[in-house]
Amino acid sequence: QVQLVESGGGLVQAGGSLRLSCAASGSILMIEAMGWYRQAPGKQRELVARMTNGGSTNYADFVKGRFAISRENGKNTVYLQMNSLKPEDTAVYYCNADVRAWDLKTYNYWGQGTQVTVSS
Repeated sequence: QVQLVESGGGLVQAGGSLRLSCAASGSILMIEAMGWYRQAPGKQRELVARMTNGGSTNYADFVKGRFAISRENGKNTVYLQMNSLKPEDTAVYYCNADVRAWDLKTYNYWGQGTQVTVSS
């Protein structure tokens, strides 16, 4: 089993910045990809940013140029630096990971979510 623990959410004014962290622990052979999704009230969960083990990144159009994802491989940790935040970025942000376990199968895991609120 794998646990994803997020931190760094909170309340910030529009134009401000936050940095989210997600640490993975447990039965991990290799993390194939880690990323962030978000879900606002009444809306579907959507991709924010994702990074593969090889370093390839994928960003949603609405965060390009404002958010940056990075990984600390030795610690199985992924970060999301969020700059120039807007009220519409308000959502619960979820960490997600594709983890290859010791049985050589890949499993997908979700964190518990962290609230980000941007005031206007």
